[in-house]
Amino acid sequence: MSTEPPCLHVICGKIAAGKSTLAARLGAVPNSVIIAEDHWLAALFKDQMATGQDYMRFAAKLKTVMGPHVAAILRNGVSVVLDYPANTVDFRRWMLDVAAAGSAQCIIHVLDVPDEVCLARLKARNIEGAHDFAATETQFRQFTKHYQPPSAEEGFDVIRVMGPTRT
Repeated sequence: MSTEPPCLHVICGKIAAGKSTLAARLGAVPNSVIIAEDHWLAALFKDQMATGQDYMRFAAKLKTVMGPHVAAILRNGVSVVLDYPANTVDFRRWMLDVAAAGSAQCIIHVLDVPDEVCLARLKARNIEGAHDFAATETQFRQFTKHYQPPSAEEGFDVIRVMGPTRT
């Protein structure tokens, strides 16, 4: 077990901004695990998810199970990388609560990637077909309307990643 205190890493960024790519890098550190929302949602609910409202409903269900689970992992001294979109104040508040329940530091990594870069990545990702979900441009724009960058008042340690994080 590591002598470093556990940390909850959360990632803020629009669809196709590079959240999963960054999560993979953060999770490669010893004594860390990645928990990816898309993998869990696809395994449990993919056949039931057709709309943004479906995503919101199933993501809320997943949070009720994952919160205590992630806190327990943190309390056992293992850092967690949440490959979840930390894109709203309410969702980030939940993440801070999970970190507090796990007696862990919480760092938010903010990916500041222009929409046109995200859309190009999304198109390439959808053609490749390797991602759990193939969001459309319309869905990208719908979810981007709700995107809220974190503010200093939220209480996070912030690491900003400017521009493209991958090609």
